[in-house]
Amino acid sequence: MTSVPVWFERKFEFTFPVEQYPNLCVRLRGTPARLEEMLRASSHDRLIKKPGDKWSAQEHAGHLLDLEPLWTARVEDFLAGGDTLTAADLGNRKTHDANHNARSLVDILDEFRQARLRLVDRVGEFEPELFSRSMLHPRLKQPMRLVDHLYFVAEHDDHHLAKIWGLIEM
Repeated sequence: MTSVPVWFERKFEFTFPVEQYPNLCVRLRGTPARLEEMLRASSHDRLIKKPGDKWSAQEHAGHLLDLEPLWTARVEDFLAGGDTLTAADLGNRKTHDANHNARSLVDILDEFRQARLRLVDRVGEFEPELFSRSMLHPRLKQPMRLVDHLYFVAEHDDHHLAKIWGLIEM
């Protein structure tokens, strides 16, 4: 497998129609199932194996869980209005400090599924017009609509799923 591009080097062009939001909600709803499917046959040793100072597969899964509060906060930012979305901790301190390798994978996956379904259910309550509301993304320094935020989250999910795949298939 080829290497996964560095997340912080990714550039985004948000030019697709706002009407894509249902497709993105379905994609986001499916991430927990894809993650579970990917990890369920792996041994515990393989899941917690760290390649050097990088995260293990289980830590990547924990990171997906760790970011759910940020994604939810940003959804609420769109609802409240304003200029700039909630900033992320670019050092990923929460994931580094969480010791996900000492946790139960079942607990991580269950908590992630619950958090993600809360996010998608919350977005499902919104009127279609809200998906075109735009705010500045603090790191990208570019405007982002709510529909773009959903795409960004889905791409972040896929980035970490690709990282996990590379780790468990080594």
